[in-house]
This record gives sequence, C-alpha cells and structure tokens, in this order.
Amino acid sequence: MTGEIAGPRYEVGIESGSYPEALRSIPRPPAKLYVIGNPDALVPGLAVIGARKATPYGLSCARRFARLAAEKGVVIISGGARGCDSEAHWAALKAEGPTVAFLGGGCDVVYPPEHAQLFQRIVDAGGAIVSERSWATPPKPYMFRERNRLIAGLADAVLIVEAGLPSGTFSTADEALETGKEVLVVPGAITSEASYGSNRLLFQGASPIVDDESFEDALFRSCGMLKRPPGTGRAASHEDAIVQSVMAEPLDGETLLSMAAAAYGADDANAKLMEVLVEAEARGVIARQPDGRWGPVVR
Repeated sequence: MTGEIAGPRYEVGIESGSYPEALRSIPRPPAKLYVIGNPDALVPGLAVIGARKATPYGLSCARRFARLAAEKGVVIISGGARGCDSEAHWAALKAEGPTVAFLGGGCDVVYPPEHAQLFQRIVDAGGAIVSERSWATPPKPYMFRERNRLIAGLADAVLIVEAGLPSGTFSTADEALETGKEVLVVPGAITSEASYGSNRLLFQGASPIVDDESFEDALFRSCGMLKRPPGTGRAASHEDAIVQSVMAEPLDGETLLSMAAAAYGADDANAKLMEVLVEAEARGVIARQPDGRWGPVVR
C-alpha cells in the first residue's frame, strides 16, 4: 500500500545538521534518512520491541512500560510492526508522548498495511516515520534486520518485552550491545515458548525488568527519567521543569516557591509545589537534604 501517510517530508543527509548525532557512530550509518513528520523527534530515547505474534502478556508489558516512559517525556522508538511494536507506539500516543517508527521499506509503502492509521497518528502527534530506503522501496525480509541497527542506534536503551526462539529481536539486542547500550528484558514464564528468547537474554546478562520500580530505575540510569527533548511531543510540564532544576542543584524552599508561583500563580503555588516534590521524592529522584534544601539523589 503506497502513499498513505500525509505530512511534511524530509530527506536528511548525513552531512545535515538535522541528522541524528546518535546514528553517525553506528555500523554503516545511512547516507540519507527519509522522514515523514518531525525530524526533531529523532533524538535518543527508549526502544521498545518484542514479538510480532505476541501473547496478551507481551502486549500488556509493551503498553505498560512504553506508557510509563512516555509519561516521563522519553521518546519511544520502535519498528511499527505488528504485536509489541505497535502496542508501544499506541501507548506513547495515548500518553501524549513522542514516538518514532523505523520502517524496513520506504515510507510510502505502508507495511503492515493495517498500520496506516497508526503511522498517520504518529506524524500528526509530532513524531516521525523514518526509513533509510527511498520513498517507494518495497520492503524485503533482509531490510527489517538492517533497520534494527537504526532502532538500537538511536535508543539510549532497548527494552525487550517478549521474544521467542528464534527471534529477529535478537538482532536489535546485538546491535545495542555492540554500541554499548543497555538491554532491558521483561522475564516470562519458563514454560512459555514466547519467552524463551527473553529468558535466554537474561541468562546471558541482560538487565531484568521485574516491576515498575526496576523499570524506572533503569529508565533513570539509561535515559534520564525526566528528559523531554525540545520540539517533540508535549511541551515540558511545569512539574518537569521544577524537578529538573532540583536534580541539577540543591534549591531552598524560597527559590522553589518562587518557581511554583511563576508556574501556577501565587494562590496555588505552595500546594502544587509540595505535590510535585512529594511525588518526585516517592520516585526516588530527589530528596530533602539535612540543611532543608531539596536536591538530587546521589546514586
């Protein structure tokens, strides 16, 4: 199916200032990227990938963790495929976060065809559909493995929510490890064929994601939990701005109250400030210091 995605189109050469810096250092960086949507969305984030023929467990994990990351402003990167990939993209969209889909073939050949609406929503929401192949290039099986290096290359970390054996997901994990990126894996039942590959990666040393807390720890470690790239998705919230300021340096109550008053108005400043600080403290990213100031948690 061709010509289905409406939106601004760009051909971004490797010499262009718009070319993603993270992709310059990967094996065989594309000489040109073909982009529909917002090229500013092509910034490091979290890759969420998994089985195309996913179980309900795999789909729910893709939704859960993509949503949690997107709500923190982390770009969700995936391959637009059936199963876990599409669930991750939809979860990011529902969280009003930016998301990027790397296609195997050209961007004008919508594959799988039933994802035309998903791809259009990604573009309309400020994300991007991307390929290293020219616009009308039909997808071939080998192209999907080659595009996996782009997914891994742009990501700060790769989360695998479900993978059987054999699995094309392993090529993305290999590409990530080759470039020093962290591979995160959601464990599955040892009796489930859909989790054989995931569990094997854990046996080989991947980082296990066993609950929301372990995921947020990994997200903070690999991506910077509160990161929201400029020009993508929603504008950074006042809450993010306040907490990011505290994470940068310890701040006293008077300074923080002044920031909150500028953001929320004098009447709501104190209540909103305490809400923001308590929530961030509960997530373990900031803490009250002995001198009364709020500052970053030292890990």
